[in-house]
Amino acid sequence: MANNNNPSSLRWTLLRQALLRRPPPQPTSAAEGQSQNTIKRISRKAMQGFNMIPYHLVNKDSEEEAIILNRRNGNYNSKDATLCYTLPIHGNGAPNNKLFLTQRVNNVADISDLEFCNRHDIDNTGLVCQWPSEDVLAYFCLSHADLFRSKRVIELGSGYGLAGLVIAAVTDATEVIISDGNPQVVNYIEHNIDANSKAFGATKVKSMMLHWNQDEISNISYSFDLIIASDCTFFKECHKGLAQVVKNLLKKVGPCEAIFFSPKRGDSLDKFLEEIKENGLQFSITEKYDAEIWNRHQRFMNGDDHDAWPSYEKDHSYPLLVRITP
Repeated sequence: MANNNNPSSLRWTLLRQALLRRPPPQPTSAAEGQSQNTIKRISRKAMQGFNMIPYHLVNKDSEEEAIILNRRNGNYNSKDATLCYTLPIHGNGAPNNKLFLTQRVNNVADISDLEFCNRHDIDNTGLVCQWPSEDVLAYFCLSHADLFRSKRVIELGSGYGLAGLVIAAVTDATEVIISDGNPQVVNYIEHNIDANSKAFGATKVKSMMLHWNQDEISNISYSFDLIIASDCTFFKECHKGLAQVVKNLLKKVGPCEAIFFSPKRGDSLDKFLEEIKENGLQFSITEKYDAEIWNRHQRFMNGDDHDAWPSYEKDHSYPLLVRITP
């Protein structure tokens, strides 16, 4: 019997789920229908989610945004689309509150991407799958900006890099490294860093190819004040490498921590935390870490939210806050 739990099988299963996602509720107007038909093509942005940071698809017919798109996405790729995220920050002293992220669209999901990942034994979820913790992490970073001020930060398994870009744009961090183990995803990260470079002020921002199983990370070992990650505990075969990377990246002197957002997903999170303990690290788990996120969770559970999430399950969808320290 075939082993359906190996990384290759899981990657193909995830692609199938992404392509067969159930359709959204029927629009109430022609304009809403056009908007939904466009947005639903975005591979990373699910129709259902916590949606803590407002976003819209950049309209190439809008003069102002067309200029931005042409300048920041010079060679427009038919596989890609650009989303504009509007950060909920206010006041005269607030920095630029818009970030532009280019990412893959659904209706051109490429089987060759999966073949590439299987050939190189890397993960493809950063390109084809919607994870509920992504904008929750970004919103948490935005809401706790003081935590990152004057700190050196790395994001693991970042996908297109929303949370890392938020930190770089609004928190006055010293340096932000946005990493992923998939070179195709890192290309998107590099593009998104370039597209938003004027928003970063004095913060140094760069991308990095970082596979959790790679042996040599001595050039960045024990050098970070903060590690952030969202939905990185799904594949159990990655737990050991991920836990070791966390231990090896946190600095040895002074306060430091890793901040993870992840649903339980059966025993997946528990198994990862066992590896964290095996590496001599400590952790705490917080369920209610933000009033608005918790309220949205409860509405999803009760099915009484106007933006319904029909497939919502707490175990698979609600991100727990995990804080890891030496």
